[in-house]
Amino acid sequence: MKQLIECVPNISEGRDMNIINQVTAEIERVEGVKLLDVDPGATTNRTVITFVGEPKPVCEAAFRVVRKAAELIDMSQHHGAHPRQGATDVCPLIPVSNITMDEVVEYAHRLGERLGNELNIPVYCYESAAFLPERRNLAYCRTGEYESLSSRLGSEQWKPDYGPNCWNSHVARTGATQVGARDFLVAINYNLNTTSTRRANAVAFDVREKGRPQREGGKPGGKIMKDAAGKNIMIPGTLKGTKAIGWYIEDYGIAQVSMNITSIKVAPVHLCFDEVCRCAANRGLRVTGAEIVGLIPKSVLVDAGRHYLSKQRRSLGVSEDELMRVAVKSMGLDDLKPFNPKEKVIEYLIEDHSRKKLVDLTCAGFCDETASESPAPGGGSVSAMMGAMAASLGTMVANLTGGKAAYDDEWEKFSDVAVKGQALKDELLHLVDEDTAAFNRIMDAFGMPKKTDEEKAARSAAIQEATRYATEVPFRTMQRAYDAFAVCRAMVEWGNPASVTDGGVGALAARSAVMGAHLNVKINAASLKDEAFKNDILTRAAQLEADAIREENDIIRMVNEKINL
Repeated sequence: MKQLIECVPNISEGRDMNIINQVTAEIERVEGVKLLDVDPGATTNRTVITFVGEPKPVCEAAFRVVRKAAELIDMSQHHGAHPRQGATDVCPLIPVSNITMDEVVEYAHRLGERLGNELNIPVYCYESAAFLPERRNLAYCRTGEYESLSSRLGSEQWKPDYGPNCWNSHVARTGATQVGARDFLVAINYNLNTTSTRRANAVAFDVREKGRPQREGGKPGGKIMKDAAGKNIMIPGTLKGTKAIGWYIEDYGIAQVSMNITSIKVAPVHLCFDEVCRCAANRGLRVTGAEIVGLIPKSVLVDAGRHYLSKQRRSLGVSEDELMRVAVKSMGLDDLKPFNPKEKVIEYLIEDHSRKKLVDLTCAGFCDETASESPAPGGGSVSAMMGAMAASLGTMVANLTGGKAAYDDEWEKFSDVAVKGQALKDELLHLVDEDTAAFNRIMDAFGMPKKTDEEKAARSAAIQEATRYATEVPFRTMQRAYDAFAVCRAMVEWGNPASVTDGGVGALAARSAVMGAHLNVKINAASLKDEAFKNDILTRAAQLEADAIREENDIIRMVNEKINL
């Protein structure tokens, strides 16, 4: 699965669009990176830039942003309302999908080191990337802002994590940059059936991590209580990792609780929604829906969909589109205006729509494309499609069975099977197109020039590399199609007896998928020069086919016993 991270550099220029455009143009020159948003502010004299992609291209784009900003922005002449310390003031990296925070921290450190070494810019690492506990706090790193940098840069306390620790004319121009790794921030507003800002604020104070000041007698009008240091004593709210206030939105004619969720791992969006609903109800209010501001990772809606299906004691093994629909309706994300996940989810926005996918064709279209004179899609893609159908049939039986009243007490067991089946189906559908892409890589390699010895060597190496990959892809199809037997077997054993033949057909499709993909493994492996790799993958593939035949025979025997044949 592709790893995705987001980068949100803030540059200290919000007025001169010529400079801003030159900086953002650096991002668009990096292949594999998608520029999502550019938000300049004249009063703050600051622009927030958002882009996303795989980690290495994103880090390259971030480096270019910092380099161009340092070239075009002179911090000694900068004035603005927002706290700042450098031409690129902050540059956080944020995990979006299929990547851990620890991995993101490593990328942040590599980026910071490169900025310090190659651009001679002082770099402070903050939040999860911080080397020192106090530097986790961005405000601490930016203490005194740019104006104090010259006096504190050389001290031990303020020695940068990377880059120079002395003031000179170059640093006077660039300032310092804060490179961080942090969780994704979600901005969400909860719609209330009231126009009262005071009541919205009361709910906000109930839930936000900071909470509200403690008052004498516990009464709203009581005197705020202070601690020994003279600071307000606070009663914490119920949701860690959140900030919230109440306000009235004239355009909508309602009050809202406006919330920033600073850690969706600590405070998932769906749990925040439920808690705001609970606290609003305690005050005689009702949440009618919610409004997500900006973009979100796909996991926000997928996790929410699973959460609300689980509360209904329904199977979680449904399609991604269905999970999205459940999430949107459960949290009322379309309460104020239509909500289209394709326009709000980062992963959808960066999909490559220029490449025609086989799995997006209709059934008839897929058959027509297969039947055409083009050599791809071929047997490998068809095998993967058969595997996907095998997993789909087993999943269907799990969902049908778990949805019946007679099986209410076992709904989680069937849901677990359906979730496994959905994951297998999705991976096998991916392999439908991947098998064709692997074939095309071989064709591209054969098309490389071969006039000189160097060109011949490069062409030969490329052919071998592409052939190896074209051998690995159908082997993965074999593995995942074989895994579909477990789903089909479980449903033949436990599922609704009326659907037992569906599990049997799934087993037949899984067997055919394994055997079909095995043929592709063998024909592609025949051209490989790496004998050790070839022998290993052929041995494992042969064993998988033998196991698949046994599984199919056993499952079909069980099916026939259940239908008394």
